[in-house]
Amino acid sequence: MKKQTTEKTTTGLSRQLGLLGLAATGICSMLGASVYVVPFMIQRNVPGIGPFVLPAFLFAALPAILAALAYATLASAMPRAGGAYIYASRGLNPYLGFVASFSQWFGLSIAIGVISYIIIPFFRDIALALAWEDLAHLLETGWIRVSLAILLLWTFVGINLRGLRFYERTLIPLMFVMFGLGAIVIVAGFSFDQEIFATALSGKENRVVSAQASSWDWTTFLTAAALLFSSFIGFDSIAQAGGEAKNPQRNLPLAILIAVLGVGAYYFIFTAAVYHTVPWSFVAEEAATKDISAPGLLSYVLSPFWAVAILFGAAIALINDLPAMLLSVSRLIFAWAEDGIFPKGLARIDRQRQTPVNAILLSGGMATIGILGSHLAGDFFLGIDIMVTSMLVNFLLMCLTVLWIPRHNPALAKKISVMRSRTFQLIFASLGCVLLTLFLIMHIAKDIRAEIEAWYFHSTYIWLIVMLLASLIFYWKTQQLKRNGIEVKEVFKELPKH
Repeated sequence: MKKQTTEKTTTGLSRQLGLLGLAATGICSMLGASVYVVPFMIQRNVPGIGPFVLPAFLFAALPAILAALAYATLASAMPRAGGAYIYASRGLNPYLGFVASFSQWFGLSIAIGVISYIIIPFFRDIALALAWEDLAHLLETGWIRVSLAILLLWTFVGINLRGLRFYERTLIPLMFVMFGLGAIVIVAGFSFDQEIFATALSGKENRVVSAQASSWDWTTFLTAAALLFSSFIGFDSIAQAGGEAKNPQRNLPLAILIAVLGVGAYYFIFTAAVYHTVPWSFVAEEAATKDISAPGLLSYVLSPFWAVAILFGAAIALINDLPAMLLSVSRLIFAWAEDGIFPKGLARIDRQRQTPVNAILLSGGMATIGILGSHLAGDFFLGIDIMVTSMLVNFLLMCLTVLWIPRHNPALAKKISVMRSRTFQLIFASLGCVLLTLFLIMHIAKDIRAEIEAWYFHSTYIWLIVMLLASLIFYWKTQQLKRNGIEVKEVFKELPKH
């Protein structure tokens, strides 16, 4: 039997991403709908959470931090493209590594489509704030919204195809603009109070803030926390770019921790600022009938100029998700192709720009399906729910990999260069397994109990179908590799070249 040798048609990926570029990849993958939409639309998706959004946010951060520690630990030993797939396939089990990363790719690709789809209403709201009512009405037209979302998505597919230098030059400036405009929301939120909001609401719409009763419920709280956990998904995109990171043993773990801790703090302050001004009862009432966002809620107390500014900031934050997440999902495909699990053509790299062209194009195609699915379903939370299920499973496997890698692959375990204390690894990985399993159970239970029109609107069923498809692909391709005389077990004990 012989080991697999992947044919190379190019020189491979190039290590061009520095610490700032890596951190920006994680930060921009995390910020966007996570902070501008989810903490407020959760009032509809998890009825009864009421005033407990901030505590749920804090609780959701704990398993995210534990998962980040697992990623940082494994990234220091296995800095390769495909991140989570490489970690689990080399440190835990090849089958689990593939099916989990396949569901991750599916979930994130759908989420890219969802984000592309929900960006357009922000431009609609900008048009309304500027009294461009005809344009706003046009942007609400179904086929126009879908067409613009697809155009926006493929613009960023093009940016990824042009290479990492162009990618960084696009992403990093947009990241600083995003933080600058987001700061307006924080300052505005803490500058006003709920009495001022009630007065503004009465003056503009002749409405009063209706009072709603709230009570603590552990099931509701944990369900909300499991959904808010989606806000911390994104830092893993840093790991997927492991094959293109400069000084990866240092920069990958550091960028992961910078992204999850920095963005986590930003989330809490941002959400607290909005709820400081806008009563949760009003947020719940509005969310029950339409899609809402932080800029729309604060527009009642802001001048038209500042309202437009924060709407533009929200649009920039959402747009920033696209290039970073496209980089992430395309590198998963590239890693599968390098291992022979996907067709080798998907590992083809453009000689001049050193980008995995076909992998990026396939990811763009999958995200396009996400746009169409969001439009047909009429509720973008379906895509978010699929992503959350996929990532909870993936993060759980990362913690399990930290626990198991010394037995499964001791040679790679010895390469871990951060958080090397085995006692510390056992503590955070075990606690991560417990909390992530709890979140997964709560998230699935919420989805199964939901009363919706058809079974295919349940994200759990869609996720199970995706896992079945991944299992069939893995079995078929590994059997094919074995027939070609390749020692599959040996392949999955060594790191790929890129």
